[in-house]
Amino acid sequence: MTGPGPQTRALPQLHGTKFVTDGGMETDLIFHHGVDLPDFAAFPLLDTAEGRGLLTQYYDGYATIAQRASAGLMLEAPTWRANPDWGARLGYGAADLARVNTAAVTLLAGLRERYTATLNIGTVLVSGMVGPRGDGYGTGGPDPQEAARYHSPQLEAFAAAGADLATALTLTDVPEAIGVVQAARTAGLPVAISFTVETDGRLPSGPTIADAITTVDATAAPDYYLINCAHPTHIRAGLGPPGPWTDRIIGTRANASLKSHEELDEAEDLDEGDIATLVAAQAGLTAALPALTILGGCCGTDQRHVAALWDMTG
Repeated sequence: MTGPGPQTRALPQLHGTKFVTDGGMETDLIFHHGVDLPDFAAFPLLDTAEGRGLLTQYYDGYATIAQRASAGLMLEAPTWRANPDWGARLGYGAADLARVNTAAVTLLAGLRERYTATLNIGTVLVSGMVGPRGDGYGTGGPDPQEAARYHSPQLEAFAAAGADLATALTLTDVPEAIGVVQAARTAGLPVAISFTVETDGRLPSGPTIADAITTVDATAAPDYYLINCAHPTHIRAGLGPPGPWTDRIIGTRANASLKSHEELDEAEDLDEGDIATLVAAQAGLTAALPALTILGGCCGTDQRHVAALWDMTG
């Protein structure tokens, strides 16, 4: 077993510090701001002053929520699609991807300085976001060795730019998660793994949450886990009885919608869900996850949803 790296002890989210993180960036930008994001990729926004301004405005809203909640702030880079396969579809080669992954961390580091100085937010962490090689809802990803090779350039760029950690969101199978952890360890970065689940609470590739975490931990343990891109009721359905793996989940980023991944893929309009239903369902999920310290949203959520989750709507 490859255990957590030596930097784990420096992660305050593992020691009770609570963190606000953002919502569904891509769905928010597309449906509420009219931004064209081909292939659901936000990272090209880093290449223009207008795009960087839009991203800054986006993060500013969550910084305000963190300030009001007296919580820390986890800034996730807009780099979910900034990997070789998706980058190539948008005309970004290896050098271009290294540049935008670096630029993402640099942007967030600058925001951290402003937030700590002007909003008095005590702890702001900059995380480089990794996405799956394939589709966020698909299966049949790379094996661990191939995944490590594939994700290494992005993780190395984050490390060189000074990110505090990396977070891999919306992973659908165990082998790719193992490879991401191995690549992050080689790059010297703390790393979190976030699986997504279907309406039955299982990963799209089939394992239960418990089996997925136990299997990854046995080979290449990340610093912690999250679950994202599913409604809290779907996540709760997959938790099963409490076990040692339960305490390894310290973050959730839930969808507002109760629809399945397939239904969301086919929908032409944004399903923002019902905020009161989301908050009530998250309360039940939070009660089942005693180590939870990171709370944000995913598809269909925006600042309104995250503020409500933190009871910051007044």
